[in-house]
Amino acid sequence: MTRDRLDELKRRNREAEAGGGPERLARQKSEGKLSARERIRLLLDPGTFEELDRLVIHRSHDFGMEAQRVPGDGVVTGHGRIDGRGVVVFAQDFTVFGGSLSETYAAKICKIMDLAMKIGVPVVGLHDSGGARIQEGVVSLGGYADIFLRNTLASGVVPQISAIMGPCAGGAVYSPAITDFNIMVQGTSYMFITGPDVIKSVTHQEVSKEELGGAMTHASVSGVAHFAAPDDAAALALIRELLSYLPSNNMEDPPRRAPADDPWREDGRLDRLVPEDPNKPYDMKEIIKGVVDDGAFLEVHEHYAKNLVVGFARLDGAPAGIVANQPMALAGTLDIDASLKGARFVRFCDAFNVPLVTFEDVPGFLPGTDQEYRGIIKHGAKLLFAFAEATVPKVTVITRKSYGGAYCVMGSKHIRTDFNFAWPTAEIAVMGPEGAVNILYRRELQAAADPEALRRKKVEEFRDKFANPYVAAERGYVDEVIEPRLTRRRIIAALRLLKTKRDTTPPKKHGNIPL
Repeated sequence: MTRDRLDELKRRNREAEAGGGPERLARQKSEGKLSARERIRLLLDPGTFEELDRLVIHRSHDFGMEAQRVPGDGVVTGHGRIDGRGVVVFAQDFTVFGGSLSETYAAKICKIMDLAMKIGVPVVGLHDSGGARIQEGVVSLGGYADIFLRNTLASGVVPQISAIMGPCAGGAVYSPAITDFNIMVQGTSYMFITGPDVIKSVTHQEVSKEELGGAMTHASVSGVAHFAAPDDAAALALIRELLSYLPSNNMEDPPRRAPADDPWREDGRLDRLVPEDPNKPYDMKEIIKGVVDDGAFLEVHEHYAKNLVVGFARLDGAPAGIVANQPMALAGTLDIDASLKGARFVRFCDAFNVPLVTFEDVPGFLPGTDQEYRGIIKHGAKLLFAFAEATVPKVTVITRKSYGGAYCVMGSKHIRTDFNFAWPTAEIAVMGPEGAVNILYRRELQAAADPEALRRKKVEEFRDKFANPYVAAERGYVDEVIEPRLTRRRIIAALRLLKTKRDTTPPKKHGNIPL
């Protein structure tokens, strides 16, 4: 190799490393954001990043772009390792043309996504872009569509994680929306189809970028974001933690760790967590933490639809997906948002061989005209469809209420759940005792000298006779009524047995989930 050629290579590499230059990098830092390359270095195991297409440049000759050719063209792509396991990654560089997407930029992303599909490793996308590159017109839009196609084909094959670490607007938002998990950074990221200026001109509404599409808006209101991280470093650490629960692809099992927590441990606190008053709330997360390894629970969608809790934990060192009603919010009822949240999570776990553990305390679906008009029937059916479709190991524990159609939906024996346990505090019935008594004894109550005393008596009779776990256990709908303190060991024993489970669905292209 001649000296000139070697010097040329070094010069081009330096230009690629410099991104948009020192001034733009300084501006990025002043906004509390890391550079694209800093993000990758923080995300991956030290020294494992191997960059691809570092010297790619754009092909546009219009609007003065001929003289502006930055190696890498605004996105850093390559592969590396997280906890020793392979991943591919792309990081958009806002310092180069505002991170705007060009034809070659899109081709770089598509190239590593194709690679991920071939070798079966997760795709991590770090988003920080002003959108399509205007100078390239429809070619840029076509690049987005090429990426969307690959997101769709990769769905259910390899895990896809998006981190929004800056702007993400217009058509650019659809790629993160297709991916499995979406992490947003508070204060520096936003997502929306149309920005505040367009909304103001069309609807005369005034709204800030943060209110319209900030991290907490999407984490708590729209549900677009699964996590809201305080800064770039926390978002990248969260990606690493999330991947620790997931297999590299749909043909592998999730990674198991040697457990430090005794699998046969009993927890006496569980015996006292459910109040004697059936209408008094309690925190279902306390039950989850009392059962899983070391009390460690990575909650997904923590701020959205709080009446349903979903997330990842380990049992006997092996990852499991947790789905649980939360009596602290809306009494644990299922509504539209909770149904959507649960269905998406259940289907992800099923696609990637993550067993499902359900903790149930559900008085039913949320009543009201708003829910009915917005389609609680079809949205609730999504959660039912997801649980029924899932072929991974499934274990359900009924801690208290299990009423009406919600009993069927929340991992009942009838939709192929493998093991169903109930605590002695479980109440399984068509409806709550109060509602049932008002219907069954309406005439007697109307004629009674003391209707309230009679109602209380009948409610207790109904609860003793019907709203208990033993009627269901007698029919085999509940496999066993267990002491709460034994819950951990019973779930672990069930999951150990189910490691060799094989379940199938009828041959078909795909089901038609009620979207």
